[in-house]
Amino acid sequence: MTQAVAILTSGGDAPGMNAAIRAATRVGIAEGLQVYGVSRGFQGLIDDAIVPLTARSVSNIIHQGGTFLRTARSQEFMTLEGQQKAAAHLTKRGITGLIAIGGDGTFHGCEALSKVWSGQVIGVPGTIDNDLYGSDYTIGFDTAINTVLEAIDRLRDTAESHERFFLVEVMGRWAGYIALAATVAGGAEQVILPKTDTDISKIAHAMDEGRRLGKTSGIVVVSEQGSEGAVYEIAKQMEKNAQGRYRITVLGHVQRGGSPTAVDRILATKLGAYAVKLIRQEQNAVMAGEMAGKLVAVPLVETWTRKEAKPLDDFLLKILPALAM
Repeated sequence: MTQAVAILTSGGDAPGMNAAIRAATRVGIAEGLQVYGVSRGFQGLIDDAIVPLTARSVSNIIHQGGTFLRTARSQEFMTLEGQQKAAAHLTKRGITGLIAIGGDGTFHGCEALSKVWSGQVIGVPGTIDNDLYGSDYTIGFDTAINTVLEAIDRLRDTAESHERFFLVEVMGRWAGYIALAATVAGGAEQVILPKTDTDISKIAHAMDEGRRLGKTSGIVVVSEQGSEGAVYEIAKQMEKNAQGRYRITVLGHVQRGGSPTAVDRILATKLGAYAVKLIRQEQNAVMAGEMAGKLVAVPLVETWTRKEAKPLDDFLLKILPALAM
């Protein structure tokens, strides 16, 4: 049975990662495990940047955004040589369990590591994008949409004061969870989602119709289409088919930062602790998630191969036209 476990964070940071690290560390110690922290994700495994963690190591971090272990994307780890080097450093220290907090890129890395290392690998979903199958919500999502909501509320003040219309781009890669949630909660007039047959001219005409009916300001939430900046081309298309100009706001990386909400702190604590329980149960290559209020262990490979089984809220999509009146 595993006697030593390492914890790392990888990929984009997400509010609540520290809460997950804290829970995994303290529950691990309570379970009699030696706990290690890995600095800078998979690159830290390659560089042997592995240090023991104690209960005091994770004091006063639950409220902090980001990750105190730091995070990075490692090109070297994408090679077989890099993966073998990482495995050798884990084995050298007698570590036979790894808890990796991150998104699908992190979990792809875990799968690769499991092919060259005999230890247990448990994933914890830490990404603001909420784009992993196996957990209704991922760590950081709630904080991110609240950050976006605050920005939309502030922009609404300016839009109303100056009688202007805004396009607001939010993160989410190829998933539209942040955009849809922010649109509904922020009372935005329209949303442009990725991987949908969106008719930009139709949206532009709908905004013009709002003007005709007396609206003097409005907000269109635009989900990034895989990368930041797609909103500029969308603005050109909107203005080509609309009567007025649109101001552009790209929220960018501000969505990843900030103190995590209570929702994210609690979710991260549960999933971090549950990851340790899965280690103790000798589970391997699974993600600790929560679905319909129950903790679940989902095969890592399903977290990215079954994304279609986690669609956007169809009810919200259907009522958006009515909400935009």
